Parts: sequence; C-alpha cells; structure tokens
Amino acid sequence: MEFRTIVDIPESPWKIEPCERMLFIGSCFADNIGKRFTEEKFRAVVNPYGVMYNPASILHTVRRLTQDDAMPFSPDEQGTAVMTLGTNHVYILKETGEIVDNCQKRPQRLFEERELSITECAAYLDKAIQLISHRFPKTRFILTVSPIRYRKYGYHESQMSKATLMLAIDSLVKAQTSTPGGHSTTVDAQSITYFPSFEIINDELRDYRFYKPDMLHPSDQAVDYIFERMASTYFSDATTAFLKEWKPIREALNHRPLHPESEEYRLFRIKTEERLKQLEDKYNGRPQGPQPANH
Repeated sequence: MEFRTIVDIPESPWKIEPCERMLFIGSCFADNIGKRFTEEKFRAVVNPYGVMYNPASILHTVRRLTQDDAMPFSPDEQGTAVMTLGTNHVYILKETGEIVDNCQKRPQRLFEERELSITECAAYLDKAIQLISHRFPKTRFILTVSPIRYRKYGYHESQMSKATLMLAIDSLVKAQTSTPGGHSTTVDAQSITYFPSFEIINDELRDYRFYKPDMLHPSDQAVDYIFERMASTYFSDATTAFLKEWKPIREALNHRPLHPESEEYRLFRIKTEERLKQLEDKYNGRPQGPQPANH
C-alpha cells in the first residue's frame, strides 16, 4: 500500500554534464539547492548579489551580471541557469517609481507594495532568459517555484502568489513548444523546463518533519531529496558516474583526523590527493576539491 503521492516529472530533453557551468538566482531556496550543486563540484555561481525573490529582481541580477561581465557561462560551452521564484510581490520606491531588490531596512512609508500580474512575471523572466541566451546560446534554463510559504502575506495570499508564478512559467514553457523559439528568438526550442520543487514539498513530502522548526522552510533532508529528484531528471549518465566517483573522495577530503601529525594520516592524505588528481585528469581538470583538513 502506498501512503504518499509521487510527483511525476517528465525526463528532460537535455542533460546536465559533470562539473557544468551553472547559475542559481532567486529566493533563499536557490541558495539551498545551489549549495548542493556546488558541493558536487558543479562550477556554480549562487545569488551573487544576494537573494532575489521576484521575477523583476531576477532580471536585475542578470542585467548586473551582464554589465559586470560576470556571467559564469562560456559562449561555446553548454551551461544551465536555475531561476527560483519566491513571490510576485514587489516593492517600489515611491521617489523613483523603480522596483527595488532590497529595502535595506529603510522606512516602509518610502515604498509601495504591489503584485505583478502573470503577464508581467512572464515578461521579466523572458527578458532575463533572452539576455543570457543572446551571449551564451548553449545555456539551458530550469524554472522552479520556491516551496517556502510567506506567512506575512497570509497563507491564502501566499498560494495565490505561487499560482501566479506557476502560470507565468507555464506560459513560457508552452510558448517555446508551440512556436519556434517561443517568446525568445534566441532560445533553442525546449531549452526552458519547469521543475516542480513546490509540488514535491507540498504534495510528495506532505509532513512537517520535512520542515525546519519555523514550519516554513524545508529541512536539509527535504533539500537533499529535491536535489536527488533533479539529478534523476537532468543528470546525464556521465554526471551520475562522476558523482559516484566523487563521493568517497569528498568524504575523505572532509575527514577530520584525531591525529593529523601521524604517519598513517600522512599516507591517507597522499592517497586521497592521488585519487583527486586522477578524477581531475579524467574530467579535464574541472573538479577542484577542498584541501584535506589538518585538524
């Protein structure tokens, strides 16, 4: 007898390769999942200018990365951008009429809060995607909605906000399959996919034991599970094989010995470093592991 409903995720038409260049932008959930990819030696940049909760702020980050020439991608190398949307609520500075990414603890009276429409959310996301694709045409995109609920809006309003984001993403995904290139003429067909992070937490892991003590943020175990579901959806066979080889080396590198000055540990370090070098050579020198602990 099955006591939970498993979220069905279609297999991705493209795959993420070992140590691929990646960009994670969005809510604090982007921080959580991006950290897991970094630990697995993907060349990932995670929220370089801080957490961005709404589609407009995600576009602001993409523009800034472009202006600073700080994108993690290469024009002739495939990469993946993961955009995690938290809310359609934005704050507008009354003095300028501009959407701000962070209120910087300034008085609430200086700002006007409003909700972006489905069309507005889709337009901001589409512009962000086009900006990346124009310079890095081999980049693919994963769009997802953060499973973290916003208590300050009220739980009904939080659900309405999430639904708006889902509908905006759905319009982009469907557009690329109904017309060549979808909304964006620079994006290859089917390079934009939706990953159901929100649904996995709320439908599949429907239990508060998968939340942190605030009962809002997913636990580390839940984040690990979502990473596993992303792996089964997007990782190539080569990536799966690499992660299997990398795991024991990573664990050895993170080992903290009781007697770091011992001859036994010295030999252990030498052997571990040799295994890391072999893995680096096998995958073109990409994985750069942390140094073994000395204490």
